[in-house]
Amino acid sequence: MMMDKTTIESTLYPDCPIRNILARISDKWSLLVIYTLDRSGKEKLRFKELQREIADISQKMLAATLRTLEEDGYVTRTVYPEVPPRVEYALTPRAKSLLPHINGLIEWAMENMDSIMEDRKRTVAKP
Repeated sequence: MMMDKTTIESTLYPDCPIRNILARISDKWSLLVIYTLDRSGKEKLRFKELQREIADISQKMLAATLRTLEEDGYVTRTVYPEVPPRVEYALTPRAKSLLPHINGLIEWAMENMDSIMEDRKRTVAKP
């Protein structure tokens, strides 16, 4: 059985809320998907709409990310009995309660990005 990063984190520290939660939402795409659903201006987005908004995410990765977010209660998935099936994704109240923290992190990153990049250049340039 192959274990992924989130399974390993949960196994090693099952009672540590910060490690357990961050292992799931700190991957490359989860926060971006939550942020995109919030910033779309719509209550719900279809899969292809999300994929268009996040141009560099593959279909497979978006599906996996949405599945994880749904499992943890950040996103709802609604399937409509149509041909072809219409599937829409929306943020849950839990995800909406996380948004102020995501937005704070984004603001902090924007305020500090230039100086962080300069520090990186300076560190790499050291002999």
